[in-house]
Amino acid sequence: MKIGNPADKPLVVGPVAGPAHGVDAARAGSHDSQTATAVAPDPSATVELSSAAATLLSGGAPFDAEKVARISQAIADGSFKVNPDVIADKLIGNARELLAKVQR
Repeated sequence: MKIGNPADKPLVVGPVAGPAHGVDAARAGSHDSQTATAVAPDPSATVELSSAAATLLSGGAPFDAEKVARISQAIADGSFKVNPDVIADKLIGNARELLAKVQR
């Protein structure tokens, strides 16, 4: 899991109309639904997926319900051990990935 990219947040795709465009403008200025227009996406707008997101979209790693059940049980009975070295390594790896994207 990446910090700042929680898996429980929905993925928002597509153009977002501001208050001066599209349906919001139609609601603000007129109640006539005929005045609402679609907003064309900016051709320079790009979306870049992280490697984790690309893996999820490609059907990469399957969901392991048994593993989730084992971890849940370990947490419930107090036997789950947190490995700070692994957490630190993943945080550093995530930071490196983000920095590499910024430097491109």
